[in-house]
Amino acid sequence: MSEVSPTPFQMVQHLQRSHQIALRAMQFGRHPFGAILVAPDHETVLLEQGNVDTVNHAESVLVRAAHTNFSPDYLWDCTLYTTVEPCAMCTATLYWANIGRLVYGIAESQLLQLTGNHTENPTLNLPCREVLERGQKSVQVWGPIAAVEDTIVQLHRDFWQR
Repeated sequence: MSEVSPTPFQMVQHLQRSHQIALRAMQFGRHPFGAILVAPDHETVLLEQGNVDTVNHAESVLVRAAHTNFSPDYLWDCTLYTTVEPCAMCTATLYWANIGRLVYGIAESQLLQLTGNHTENPTLNLPCREVLERGQKSVQVWGPIAAVEDTIVQLHRDFWQR
């Protein structure tokens, strides 16, 4: 893996783009989650994806497309940015696709506080770091990122409490 990590500025910039993708997903009547895949240069956006439905989360759909289009060696130096900490399904998909870096805006536990026991979002209380600790690869993880937290929380509060 490249020794160069994304800068805090790059992290915020890409999480803001992910948030725009989440807003677009919501405009299409979907849950407000957004993800992007950024190249090893930490600048080039390779793919972006909004949430599709309860089984086809933004992250897992994006990661499957990335796995189809890029080599595992290349993906290891890429970074997945997502508005909300990936669930266990999406984290495992990232792991199996060999994406080496993950940055998320808010914790899944924060999402659970906002959604409660919502039938459309039965949030698991299983942090992505805990899932990744069980693996054999050392995926780098950053998050939650305070600079984007209020914006993402407000979107989800408005969406899930309507």
